Amino acid sequence: MGDPRGPGSPVTPLLVACALGIEQVALRSGRGAPGPVRVLRTGMGPRAAEAAVARLLGGPGGLPDSAVIASGFCAGLAPGMHPGDLVVAEETRDADGTTPCMGTGVLVAALTRALPGRRVHTGPLTGSDHVVRGPERAALRAGGAIAVDMESAATLRTALCHGPRPVAAVRVVVDAPEHELVRIGTVRGGISAFRVLRTVLPAFYEWHRSLLLPRR
Repeated sequence: MGDPRGPGSPVTPLLVACALGIEQVALRSGRGAPGPVRVLRTGMGPRAAEAAVARLLGGPGGLPDSAVIASGFCAGLAPGMHPGDLVVAEETRDADGTTPCMGTGVLVAALTRALPGRRVHTGPLTGSDHVVRGPERAALRAGGAIAVDMESAATLRTALCHGPRPVAAVRVVVDAPEHELVRIGTVRGGISAFRVLRTVLPAFYEWHRSLLLPRR
C-alpha cells in the first residue's frame, strides 16, 4: 500500500510542545494538518518542559527524529501588541543560552496566509521560570526581547540536546503591556488567543514540509 500522506509529505513526524491543557485543546481541536503531528503537553515551567521533551525524544518508542515547535500562549513585551497577535521567534533565550530558530520566514508567510489581517511579530522570545510583570517586563524588552514565556527556550534547547533537527517557536499573545492578565478585560483577550491558536497547525505543517522536503 502506498503512503497515504502522498508524494512530498515528510516522513519524520512533527512534535508540537505546549504547557497547558487549554493550549493542547486549542491545537488539537483546530483544522488538521495533512501529516504526522503529535501535540505534547509538557506542564508549566522550564523544568517540566525539559523533562517531558527529553522523555519523548530520548526514551524507547519515542520520536527521536522529530522536528519540534514550541507553541501556546505568551506575554507580549512590545508596545502596541494585542491579545491574539502572533509571535514567531527568531531565537529563544534564557539563562542557559540562546537557540536560533529555523525557517522563520516560512512560518511568517504561512501564518499570514492562514490568518489574513492578524499581526505577526518576529524577534527574540525570552524564557522565564515565573510569570513576569511590570518592571521586569520592561527590563526584558530593553534587552531586545519581544515576548516572554516559560517553556519555549527549554523545549528547543532540550530538543537539540537529543540530536540535530529543525526547531521553532510560535506563540500567541494572551496579554501585553496595555492588556495585562490582572485586568478583567483579559478574559476577552484569552478567548481571542485561543481562537488564533486553533488555526496554526496547517502553517506548522507547511514549515515542517518545506524544511524536510530536501531530505525525502
